[in-house]
Amino acid sequence: MINILYYIGALLLLLGAASRLFLPQHFAYIYSVGAVLFAVMQFITRVRSRSVAVRRLVRQQQLAGVLFIAAGVAMFALQHNEWMVLLACGAVVELYTAFRIPNELDKENR
Repeated sequence: MINILYYIGALLLLLGAASRLFLPQHFAYIYSVGAVLFAVMQFITRVRSRSVAVRRLVRQQQLAGVLFIAAGVAMFALQHNEWMVLLACGAVVELYTAFRIPNELDKENR
């Protein structure tokens, strides 16, 4: 169930950011719902690892979720496209941790 909500949040995040061109009056709402759902699932999901590196990477992943939510808030609060900077920073951190966490877990299991 958590994985399904996680994927729904990610899909809404992507659709909200992409629909800026097609639904300019509704894209912020779609994105914000997806960002909150995605971030909440990141905070709920627990990685059972004793490795300091994995715990650090999970905290970085949670920071990316906070950046996604901040981008959603910026869509409503700011007048221009400043939210794109927050979205880009969150995406870079999320991409980095998405590759590093499985790598570190494999190292730990060996």
